[in-house]
Amino acid sequence: MNTIISSLSKNEDFKKILNGSKISNKYTIIFYRKIPLQRSGCLNLSIIVKKKLGSAVIRNKIKRRLRNIVNHASKNININLKYSYLFIAKKNVFDDDYNIIKEYIFNDLKKIKT
Repeated sequence: MNTIISSLSKNEDFKKILNGSKISNKYTIIFYRKIPLQRSGCLNLSIIVKKKLGSAVIRNKIKRRLRNIVNHASKNININLKYSYLFIAKKNVFDDDYNIIKEYIFNDLKKIKT
């Protein structure tokens, strides 16, 4: 199943999600909340990487890595498309092995869908 990944753009949407539920692990903090008026079959996802984590090259690599993991998750596990997601990266995302990070995020996304 191909899902379209769209990014949040409005400041009010970010504020609503930050007031929603969250799951944290050693690599990311995942905020999620139901936001009305979404396109069906579309995954609303935003990734935040703070400047203190490194240069632009490092921050972009972290974003690519997380986007790729979520893309795999949307194909392998059924992510709940009724929610909007906000990923805030932690420092370990750049340093640790990709497959370990993927496993942690998959487990967290499975918790959300129930």
